This record gives sequence, structure tokens and C-alpha cells, in this order.
Amino acid sequence: MTLELVFWDVQHGSATYVKTPNGKHLVQDLGTGSYESSDKEFSPLLHLKNKYEVAQLDHVTITHPHKDHIYDIVNFDAVSPRCLSRSKHLPKEEILKNVKEEDMYLFDKYFEIDNRYSSPVSPEADPTLPANNGGVKMQQFVTSSCSTSNINNHSIVTVLSYAGSKVVLSGDNEMPSWKELLEKEEFREAVKGADILLAPHHGRDSGFCPELFECFRPWLTIISDGQFCDTSATDRYGKISRGWTVHHKDGQEEKRYCVTTRNDGVITVKLGYDADQKPFIQVNLSK
Repeated sequence: MTLELVFWDVQHGSATYVKTPNGKHLVQDLGTGSYESSDKEFSPLLHLKNKYEVAQLDHVTITHPHKDHIYDIVNFDAVSPRCLSRSKHLPKEEILKNVKEEDMYLFDKYFEIDNRYSSPVSPEADPTLPANNGGVKMQQFVTSSCSTSNINNHSIVTVLSYAGSKVVLSGDNEMPSWKELLEKEEFREAVKGADILLAPHHGRDSGFCPELFECFRPWLTIISDGQFCDTSATDRYGKISRGWTVHHKDGQEEKRYCVTTRNDGVITVKLGYDADQKPFIQVNLSK
């Protein structure tokens, strides 16, 4: 029984696929490949449908409505998600601030979906219930007091717990967001001892919060970045991480502290129990 996470290489964006031990399909964020050139476009949602044969997603989380996290939203209905998490409290005018006219179709789709997914989630579809996810515990946290002038600070943070391990999936959270979340005992307890971290804000200094690592020091930090993305905190994440063995597709192994989609391609993490019922974490790189 394995929990699998796939961190897609979507250039400057962010997109993560999660398959639970009982075969549920979850997605966090809707980044795509390069949005500068159509010949480099890659849609994780269509890839899941056409290559993984996922007819329907069980849950989608949009950490926050910025272009690089919602670009694949045009393919949202192709996989008919059962339920959706997003920061519902954000004012429309703040979301649309600085949005270019040519990108309005993405946000029109976002608001249409936001309105459509307004009914309460039924207990049998609730992704926060471990029984629905093959024993995977999913907790989500978002700030409420930070200024909405910077919606990065209203990114949803997801914590997945399974087989004695934890994975923290952040959005573009910056220092004010982390400081508010760290004031909550429930959040501190949720991230305590986490093993894998998806670095906030694509590895930028603005998302690095030293106080967060008083709760945990991950074995490995994953950064979703692009060729021209500011990843100025990569070295800092490398220094706070404890290091883990990763596997390359050519069979080589090495100890790494920080991996990036830009340099390492698609990153796959598997958590579970081996034949002797001992917990394991396996990390595979596509480059």
C-alpha cells in the first residue's frame, strides 16, 4: 500500500499529483509547461487523463489564484473533479489586481468554477477523512488575518501523513503567512517532524521562514521552478534539509538535500510499508 506524489516539471508553475493507497486521485495546483511557447506546453490534467487513464479527480486544491498556479484550469472539466479547495475569502478585486487582459479567460474560468463548487462536500467525498484516502491523513491550513493585498500569503498549505511520514505542500506562502500559521498549535503539531517539503514560492527568499524549521527539518526539500525563476533560497533549503537518497532513471543513486524540477525533471515520491512492514520513502528523478 503506497502513497505516491508526482511533482510535475511545469517551468515557473506548480502542479502536484497525489495517488492514495486506495486509488483516489488528488491534485494540488494547476501549473502547466512554458506559457511562453505553445510547442512547450504541457498539461498535467490532460496527461493524467490520457496517459494515466484518470477519468475523474477526487479532489483539487488551488493554493491561490495566480496565473502560474491556475494555467491548466482550462482543462479542469476534462477530469470532472468531485470537490475543490481554494481560498474562498479572497476579494475578487484583489485576485484581479494586475491581471492582464489576455489572461482574463483564466480568471473567468476560476470564478465560474468557484461559484459552481459551492455545495458542502459529502462525508463520503471529504478528502480530509483518512478513511476516504486509504489511511492518508490530509490537513489544510490557510491564513485569515494577513492583508489580502498579497494573495501569496493566503496560499493553502496541505499536510499529508501516511506510514509514519509527512509531506508538506505549500503554495507561494511568504513570511507573514508562515508567522500567522505558526501561532496555531494545530498547525505546529501537523507539520512537526515532516519529512518532505515542497518549498514555498518556488524557492524564493520571500518564502523562506527560519521559524518554520523549529518544527521540523525535512529529509528533502523539493522546489518547483523554471529556467528564469528566482530560486534564491535554494542553498538555504539545502542547509536545513538532512539529506535523502534519490534514484536517477539511469539507476544511479546519490544523497541530495534539495531537488528541483528545473534540474531534475519530474520528481516522484512514494511512501508506504515494505514487505517487512517497515516504513519507506523512495524518491525518483526523471533526469
